[in-house]
Amino acid sequence: MADVVDRATRSRMMSGIRSRNTKPEIIVRKYLHAAGMRFRLSPSHLPGKPDIVLAKYRTVVLVHGCFWHQHAGCKFAARPASNRQFWADKLGGNVARDKRVRRLLRKAGWNVIVVWECQTRSGKFRTLRDRIAKNASS
Repeated sequence: MADVVDRATRSRMMSGIRSRNTKPEIIVRKYLHAAGMRFRLSPSHLPGKPDIVLAKYRTVVLVHGCFWHQHAGCKFAARPASNRQFWADKLGGNVARDKRVRRLLRKAGWNVIVVWECQTRSGKFRTLRDRIAKNASS
């Protein structure tokens, strides 16, 4: 199946996709700030540069886009029909990297919480504050 736009247009569209300060990240950050939780953004000294780091709670929050990180069972994680092998390699690599980063963070003593893009759309991440506090008391 051929792409519906030409190569230059597709390239321009893809280059506009941000990796930091995405809408889901901003939603989660506003929620945490309103809940009185203070955090750092993407510190380079931690594996994978987690999106949000709450040092006081020894917790990192990874805000994942459902498509790019292949959220299992999510309608937003559908793979494109064209260029299947490229997308299988690209998205499979993202999933493998995510797994490796989570393992390294846990090994370094951090609690890891993943918030999915679809959870920010539906408000299902609202238990995040309680999950962070629970991890801190454990």
